[in-house]
Amino acid sequence: MTNRKVTANIALTLDGRYNGPEGPQDFAAFAPYVATDVARDHMSRMWENATTALLGRVNAEGFLGYWPSVADDESADSRDRGYAKWLVDTEKVVLSSTLTEAPWERTRIMNAPAADVVAELKTTGEGDILINNSATIIKDLLAADLLDRLYLLVLPEIAGGGQRLFEDGLPSTKWTLTHQETGTMGELAMTYDRTS
Repeated sequence: MTNRKVTANIALTLDGRYNGPEGPQDFAAFAPYVATDVARDHMSRMWENATTALLGRVNAEGFLGYWPSVADDESADSRDRGYAKWLVDTEKVVLSSTLTEAPWERTRIMNAPAADVVAELKTTGEGDILINNSATIIKDLLAADLLDRLYLLVLPEIAGGGQRLFEDGLPSTKWTLTHQETGTMGELAMTYDRTS
């Protein structure tokens, strides 16, 4: 077993939602905040030690449609380009029961529970394993008590509906706040490390 950390990043409203009341595609409350300096700096921190991206199929396909063009866009913010280049170049593992071909280079498809995939990834290699915004995977790993670090961007809005990240029945855990930054619109970028 290696010392690889399993890290996860997600944006949440004050009422703990990762999407709005209109369902999984409702990100209206999130749009004003994800391109702020605080959000971009937060994104840079989350991938700087990561060597593997663990994604769900929906995010993998969505990211494929967006990030490669950012990597090549010289007018894009340098922090966005940095993440985009990292994502294109890094090892990607996509959890899917329906994909038969890898959607990107340096990508492999695995049809297995997230906890099993993480256990396998931790046996070899080095660097963090990053789950970026794949809520289903993050929820599965919270339930299995396999996350070492949480990157949270908390938005100063109450969605009033939508899916919650922290469900009842999770194992009791303790976390230490290791980084905190507040943006001009009231968004909070926080990093929590698991302590027990």
